Amino acid sequence: MAKPEPVTDADFETAVLKSEQPVLVDFWADWCGPCKMIAPVVDELADEYEGKFAFAKLDVDANPQTAMQFGIRSIPALLIFKDGAVADNVVGAVPKAVLKKKIDKALGAE
Repeated sequence: MAKPEPVTDADFETAVLKSEQPVLVDFWADWCGPCKMIAPVVDELADEYEGKFAFAKLDVDANPQTAMQFGIRSIPALLIFKDGAVADNVVGAVPKAVLKKKIDKALGAE
């Protein structure tokens, strides 16, 4: 079962920006209720798109540098990175269908 990989300020560039696959990064925090609501959805998507799309989680409290770099002011924030740049984003707990549509768009399936 695929799970989102934890990433940090230290390995964000290698794990996300230099990834050969598009990457959805879930910016979250332990105290964030909506983050806990969307986590199982992100886990399901990681399974569904295994091998085609990468998934990562970044704890904004433990990794403030990356959160600041990408202007994260509200969490959960889900950013889709493609070719080292932000291709799309979603803020807040949204339905799975919304995330699937954005992932498919990044994959060029639309």
